[in-house]
Amino acid sequence: MAAPAVEHHNNSMNDDHQSINDSDSESRRASEDVSYMDHVAELVEREIGGDLKSLRKVGGLLEKLTAENKLLEEQVLTVSSSVPLRVAAALSAAEESRTKLEALLQKERLLSNTLQQHLQGAQSWADGLGQTLGQLDTLERHMKYLQCLARVEELSDSIQQFLMTNSIWEAIEAVGSMAALDMGLKESGCTHLQAFLRETLHFWHKILKDKLASDFEEVLTQLHWPIVSPPTQSLSPPANAQELSSQLELLVSQLLSLQTSDDLISEKKEVPTRPGLPQTPPLSLPVQIMLLPLSKRFRYHFTGNRQTNSLSKPEWYLTQILVWMGHNSNFMEEKIQPILDRAGANVNAKVELCRGLLALAQEKLAHDAPRLLYDDALFCHLVDEVLQFEKELRSTHAYPSTYPGALHILLEEAVFQKWLSVERKMAVEKVDAMLSTEGAWSSQYKDITDVDELKAPDCAETFMTLLLVITDRYRSLPCPRAQLSFLALQRELVDDFRIRLTQVMKEESRQPLGARYCAILNAANYISTVLSDWGDNVFFLQLQQAAVSVGEEVLGPLGATESGRLASLEGSLFEELLALLERLRGDMLGRLLDAVMRDVKEKAQPYCRDRWISLPSQCDQATMSLSSSACPLLLCLRDHLLQLQQLLCLPLFQMFWQGLAERLDLFLYQDVILYNHFNEGGAAQLQFDMTRNLFPLFGHYCKRPENFFKHVKEACIILNLKVGPALLLCDMLKLAEEGLEDEASLRPQQPTPESALNELGVYKLSPSDVQILLNLRSAWLNH
Repeated sequence: MAAPAVEHHNNSMNDDHQSINDSDSESRRASEDVSYMDHVAELVEREIGGDLKSLRKVGGLLEKLTAENKLLEEQVLTVSSSVPLRVAAALSAAEESRTKLEALLQKERLLSNTLQQHLQGAQSWADGLGQTLGQLDTLERHMKYLQCLARVEELSDSIQQFLMTNSIWEAIEAVGSMAALDMGLKESGCTHLQAFLRETLHFWHKILKDKLASDFEEVLTQLHWPIVSPPTQSLSPPANAQELSSQLELLVSQLLSLQTSDDLISEKKEVPTRPGLPQTPPLSLPVQIMLLPLSKRFRYHFTGNRQTNSLSKPEWYLTQILVWMGHNSNFMEEKIQPILDRAGANVNAKVELCRGLLALAQEKLAHDAPRLLYDDALFCHLVDEVLQFEKELRSTHAYPSTYPGALHILLEEAVFQKWLSVERKMAVEKVDAMLSTEGAWSSQYKDITDVDELKAPDCAETFMTLLLVITDRYRSLPCPRAQLSFLALQRELVDDFRIRLTQVMKEESRQPLGARYCAILNAANYISTVLSDWGDNVFFLQLQQAAVSVGEEVLGPLGATESGRLASLEGSLFEELLALLERLRGDMLGRLLDAVMRDVKEKAQPYCRDRWISLPSQCDQATMSLSSSACPLLLCLRDHLLQLQQLLCLPLFQMFWQGLAERLDLFLYQDVILYNHFNEGGAAQLQFDMTRNLFPLFGHYCKRPENFFKHVKEACIILNLKVGPALLLCDMLKLAEEGLEDEASLRPQQPTPESALNELGVYKLSPSDVQILLNLRSAWLNH
């Protein structure tokens, strides 16, 4: 009973699916019919349109569509006939490819099985062959090892034989071959063989070197080497001078040939160089032997408990080194250098001598410097002596800058930090001392006009001299990072001195016209001027480039903008300090101008309250004279200008009088001119006071002082216009203000107010300002 129910259920589901599919197809057909109808409607609309006369086109349109339909039917028939053929061909090709692929796969499986069987059979042969090859390799290495031992024994026997027969050149050549064999075994893992070879080489090298050194020292003694003191009389050449010269050349050449083996042996015994010293090639062997007697003398006098070995007297051993360099340089250049040149050695004999002697000084300095870190006085003395020694070494003895000198010892971290702290401490103490002296704020050149252009007080000049001395001390340092550390110290000192100037300025601000206040202003200007000059100095420009790469480690983080400005040389290392000093200078000049203007305004009150509207006209006076009320004002100005000309340096005084002229111009314009009304006599008197008295007062400092009083000058022009031109100007300004276009159209050639004012010489004042001035004339009061 269940089966018929299931069947009935399946049938009902199939019926439902069928009905759904039928409904979908009907809906698609309906939508297609709608689209066809729309297409037909569009075609009819396009071809016929709404014009009834176009109906005659229906026949042609029907024929055209019939032809297109026929063409489409033919294409469909052609395609439907060719498609089965193509499909059949494709199926046939696919079947063929499948058959070939199966055949190839079968072959691959056969080959793989065969190869696997072959490999399994050959594995035992391969294992046996590998074992045999390993044994052969071991035997080969043993043979090479024995060959190397035999070569060493052979060379050793040869050297012994050559030495017995006094064949020095052949012995040297054999030692050179042994040294070459030693270098060839550097990468080998045979440590015992390397040790045996090195010991053998060292043995024969020492015997040969001792023999040559003994003969060389004997010849040098006969040639009066070393020269430890200047000879009182010229030494006559020995009788066998020619023979000695030949022996000297032979021995130097033989020692040079031993250089390679000597360098190899020195590698094992060499003490690692200090971090502050760059790597340098070893001294040539002849020079090493020549330096032995000088080294003995140096250690005898400057080590141990000798009185000459004093921590407080580094100049003793440093001077001794320089003396030996000077006394023995001629011998090296005249006797040794020609031999080196003929031997083809690229060595400078004098430089080699200086290098060897300098090594003694470096060793002594490295030993003494850490012992002086807790004694500032002795440490400072050591630094001074080392700086002087370095200067003489580089200049007098022409020691190359590519080789390290004595200054490298001072660059070791602990010593260098001590040097920086001592420099800072000494500089601060000197600044404190000089600021506390009585003449700190007076110039030592005040009575010499030509010299004292900047009128720098002693404290500022001494401070900049102190910075210059610090620069000279670190200029020759070989490390840019160390130089930048000192530059950071200088910038710190400048900023500290600026703060001190600011503090003293605030104390003196109650008397801004006093000599000390002006001296502080001169000091700020002097320091700013010197720092600006330093910014263009080649040394500081080089430091500026170094600061871009390593400056952040010393000078702190640099922003992208600042780094870019430093790299392009647009800014300078002192730019931030210059901005702070400029702010201080501007603030002090402003206070100075405020003080002068307060005095001037007080003296100008009677002049401001003059009866300008009731003064007699110019024609009623025999001669014009200065207003009596202007005398206190002008006397005050004259006294302040003369006083500050004496107290301020020329650049500051120029800034001062120009700033004063600008403020005075506005004051007279606002408080005298705009505050009063003027009749013809008052305007003429004002112009006389300004042009014949005030302007010439500033004429001592420039050719055209009226250009600094533009408001006053142009106001006088307007106030002294004749009545006719004044009325015309007033009408023009009113027309321009009211914007009467019809009036302008009636007079097309009418000039603009600005051009009319320019013709009168008025450029600063605006038309509205001129109107105000015209209204101040008494002739306009009843107009």
